[in-house]
Amino acid sequence: MFQPSRRQAVRACTLALLALAGGAASAQPGAVTGAPIKIALIESLSGSFANTGEAVFRNILWATERVNARGGVKLPGGARPLTVVRYDSKGTNEEALSALRAAIDDGAHFVLQGNSSATAAALIEAIAKHNQREPGRRVVFLNYSAVDPALTNDKCNFWHFRFDAHADMRLAALMDVMREDKALQRAYLIGQDYSFGQAVLREARRQLGLQRPDVAIVGDELHPVGRVKDFAPYAVKIKASGAQAVITGNWGNDLTLLVKAAREVGYDGMFYTFYGNAMGAPAALGEAGVGKVVAVADWLPNLPTKGSEDFYRAFRERFPRPQDDYVHMRMQLMIEALAQALERAASTDALPVARALESASVSLYGQTGHMRAADHQFQQPLVVGVMDRLGTPGVKFDVEGSGYGFRVVRQIAADKAQMPTTCQMQRF
Repeated sequence: MFQPSRRQAVRACTLALLALAGGAASAQPGAVTGAPIKIALIESLSGSFANTGEAVFRNILWATERVNARGGVKLPGGARPLTVVRYDSKGTNEEALSALRAAIDDGAHFVLQGNSSATAAALIEAIAKHNQREPGRRVVFLNYSAVDPALTNDKCNFWHFRFDAHADMRLAALMDVMREDKALQRAYLIGQDYSFGQAVLREARRQLGLQRPDVAIVGDELHPVGRVKDFAPYAVKIKASGAQAVITGNWGNDLTLLVKAAREVGYDGMFYTFYGNAMGAPAALGEAGVGKVVAVADWLPNLPTKGSEDFYRAFRERFPRPQDDYVHMRMQLMIEALAQALERAASTDALPVARALESASVSLYGQTGHMRAADHQFQQPLVVGVMDRLGTPGVKFDVEGSGYGFRVVRQIAADKAQMPTTCQMQRF
């Protein structure tokens, strides 16, 4: 249970944010004035991964601002705005579960989280138990980044919807590029020691064995999540192994510090990454990363379409500081899907909204995606990019003012990116 002082602080923060949202809405011509629909963001907003939590918040805030600017969510009784209420998980499952209880007590029907598959698994279980115990206060869980494949396979749940491609889908996209890397004969696998990191290494071993059996795995290790301050010993081992490529799902500071250490010890091999295109990694590598860092994503700023360019420019106008340059199309599509489901359900109750989310199909700036009802895994195109200097062909935009961006080298259609599921979901 929460201590009274903490509960009061959470409620005070919630009320202040709601008042702020209402004030902003009333100041805009034709803005909605109905009671805000609360979206609870449970994320690391302090500690080692605070920068990732704040980056997510900017994405979700911008997405809700767009919905509100066009008149909010149309429901019986009038249009209502979306508002984001922040809850700090402090990077632990225990704090995330406490935040979940606080969010439910504060009246939220929609919970967002993603920057840890272990936390997502804990929330899925807790939400399933809560919804069974208290059907009058059910909640829906929208996951934008927790990509452990199990979450939409053997751990799938009716109340959980994932809007990111899971780890196996991302790795298959990277493998599309690795198949053509004829210089690759030795690979080093390294990842964070929890469910997601373990899943990435497990699938990397499997896919290399199937598609590049000629590649020797010369390193295969896991490290503590968010606790390694000096990756030099790992970088020394990587260099000494003779690996021509590192395959990693690391994210946040665990990735930035890893690539920085690799540069400092003189490692000049490739990095095949899930998240090498953001959060300081390009700046940490600098020239050493040109042509060497490959990243897979649902979207990249240099995707060669007019809609993509307009989308990216709009985000940078809203958040112009270079350090705030972290935008993901999937998070925008997620909020669009939620708004669509709310209107189709004509309700804010969790059950009808969840049923409507199962058939969500959304489009934004030319990018599209749809929810697969069988496992609640969002289906969308994927892209692979390689790091290059700003201004070179295909690199109109850099990352975080670093002078380096990602040139798109592969586009994978949604129907090609999808994978089968083992989900056996109990439906409501």
